[in-house]
Amino acid sequence: MTTVRNKMQRPLSVPLPRGKTLHLGPGKTGQISAKDVEHPRLKIMVDAGDIEIVDENPRRTEGAEAGKIGRTANHGHASGSGSRRSGDR
Repeated sequence: MTTVRNKMQRPLSVPLPRGKTLHLGPGKTGQISAKDVEHPRLKIMVDAGDIEIVDENPRRTEGAEAGKIGRTANHGHASGSGSRRSGDR
């Protein structure tokens, strides 16, 4: 996973591949797939200075964290990652 940081003083919606969006508050970070870094619209935001890619190497190793149960804190979320309603519309 790759970390993205919002450098703006306002909330941002960061477009990601496959129609997803990462919502970041001012100064907050979020995680995206390493493959998503190459997305053209994401690169435009990086070049404009709105966001920065903080690190591209995972900090933890699979063996060190594999036994832990629970969820780590997310500072942003990707649209579509939660539950979805089915066909009421």
